Amino acid sequence: MYRKLLCKQMPVFAIFIILFAFFGCNEGPKVSEDVQKIKVDLQVNRFDTQFAETTPEDLPVLKKQYPYLFPAQYPDSVWVAKMKDTIQMELLSEVQKTFSDFSEEEQSLELLFKHIKYYFPKFEAPKVVTVTSDVDYSNRIILTDTLLLIGLDNYLGPEHRFYRDIQRYISADLDRKYLAVDVASAFAKKVVPKPQERSFLAQLIYYGKELYLKDRLLPLATDAQKINFTEEQWTWSEANEQPIWRNFIESEYLYSTDNTLARRFLDPAPFSKFGLELDNESPGRIGRYIGWQIVRAFMDKNEVTLQQMLSLPADEIFKKSNYKPKK
Repeated sequence: MYRKLLCKQMPVFAIFIILFAFFGCNEGPKVSEDVQKIKVDLQVNRFDTQFAETTPEDLPVLKKQYPYLFPAQYPDSVWVAKMKDTIQMELLSEVQKTFSDFSEEEQSLELLFKHIKYYFPKFEAPKVVTVTSDVDYSNRIILTDTLLLIGLDNYLGPEHRFYRDIQRYISADLDRKYLAVDVASAFAKKVVPKPQERSFLAQLIYYGKELYLKDRLLPLATDAQKINFTEEQWTWSEANEQPIWRNFIESEYLYSTDNTLARRFLDPAPFSKFGLELDNESPGRIGRYIGWQIVRAFMDKNEVTLQQMLSLPADEIFKKSNYKPKK
């Protein structure tokens, strides 16, 4: 009754303003027109599919097309045996089920390459080749200047039976929603300078630079995706940013060169290790989250280009960020 009365009395212009505000605020992230105009030559080659369909007689043709995937020290008998191996056949079959349609991933990669080209004009899109890697999740993405190898058997979903013996915090990353994010990470490692200092702060800022680069290269990805967190882990990190930072300051970690700090707060792990009750609730790599917020604060307050920021020393970024954790 009240809603009907309100609508009857409300001027049409006011309704329009409210609707515009509602829908305008819910449009979400966009891709700039300048990026959309960029042309990239995306070539995706499904080697995994071709190998699954190849007969021993056709092997020479495949070897000629992909010489870099057939090391000379291995005789043809190795590849023929692999074609007939039941485990390999099952692996290829599962990849085909999950990635029978690779169009969504192609679009994500094309958009990623456009953003890279926008910020790094000399970049040329590498040839993309999808493979299986016997679930070698540590090397699921291999990026060179001209070639991008993607091990699709590492993106079948965290609950897949192939990952049953893999620790949960690792298998959580083996999801197709992280594929383009992992490619962006591989690119970031090529353009973000390694820290010259051994301090914990230098390492925080290094990972913060990598994640901020993803802000620019993956505008349609969620913050949780960029750091390979679940939404629950992201929410926890935001809610606990202040006590995390307080712990780092009170423990005098920032300028420490203690190597164990990387294992506790930066490396992949089931949880971060504060030595407090909240440990089991925290995601691993929480230090990377903090470094990211520092770099974001710096970029909000300083007029520098992306490339300039990447080359700045950690201490300068930290001091000029005037970082204050969310309360």
